[in-house]
Amino acid sequence: MKKVISLILVLVMVLSLFAGCSSSEPAATSDKALRVAIVQQLDHSSLDEIRTAIAAQLNALAAEKGVYLIIDEYNGQNDNSVLGQIGAQVTDKKTDLIIPIGTLAATNMVTAAEGTDTPIVYAAISDPESAGLTGLPTVTGVSDALNTNFILDMMLAVQPDVKTVGLLYSNSEVNSATPIAEAKKYLDSKGIAYLEKTGNTSGEIVEAAASLVGRVDAVFTPTDNVVMAAEASVAEALNGAGIAHYTGADSFVLSGAFATCGVNYTELGTKVADMAFEVLMGGAVPEDFHVMEGRIITVNTETAKALNIDYSPFSKMANTVKEIGE
Repeated sequence: MKKVISLILVLVMVLSLFAGCSSSEPAATSDKALRVAIVQQLDHSSLDEIRTAIAAQLNALAAEKGVYLIIDEYNGQNDNSVLGQIGAQVTDKKTDLIIPIGTLAATNMVTAAEGTDTPIVYAAISDPESAGLTGLPTVTGVSDALNTNFILDMMLAVQPDVKTVGLLYSNSEVNSATPIAEAKKYLDSKGIAYLEKTGNTSGEIVEAAASLVGRVDAVFTPTDNVVMAAEASVAEALNGAGIAHYTGADSFVLSGAFATCGVNYTELGTKVADMAFEVLMGGAVPEDFHVMEGRIITVNTETAKALNIDYSPFSKMANTVKEIGE
């Protein structure tokens, strides 16, 4: 009888041990389990759209090929220290591939993965060269390089009498340096004055936008994540003053800016996922990054109405004019 009781106690202990080690994830060391980290720089609609497209395409490809994929998603909230912590966490997990979305996220992940052979496939880096993301053997990705001159051509097509343009951006955003330099060169060539205003937080950006009121006829902002995070308030200030805001991404327009010309971010995310999955399956990391193309003009129709701007000339400038609003 004592032997039976002892046997039962042993079985209970063994079952308890297994119950305490249960997991909803397969082991990352399994031949069929691959771990991918998607690290988003901060929340806003363009980056959210990219993240959603990446995850959807990775899952679709994994299902098609019979690969068990673990996708960890992180958000750095545009905080350098938080992104650094995420980088340490990602590398500690022995992640097979990292997909950073946004320049600050990408540079932090490159630093975190230094000394390892972990491949990095970045998304939505407007200027990879200036960000130091070129010439690295394990780093590649997809760029949404901005056509600054074309956006300023859009401005002159509907506002030919512009005398002064505000340049609103964050000087902490590497993405903004090249397009702002291009904008200055373009405006100088047209004899149009410009006024620069910058900030490194949402509050500073809103103050900078307010300081342009009464001093400029239009405002240009490149693909700047710091400005994007404050765009709803920026648009309210500029629209209320009758100032059109021309921007680098459709996420600005969704938040109230007047117009932009850029790429389809779902297509960009899908392309990133395709590149990443090929690397996961043993493919070589491409030496060159991919540049998305696509002249898609996006207009906020409610803003256009409030500003009394006829944007019909845009239809002659692009294959697609996407209207957002009413």
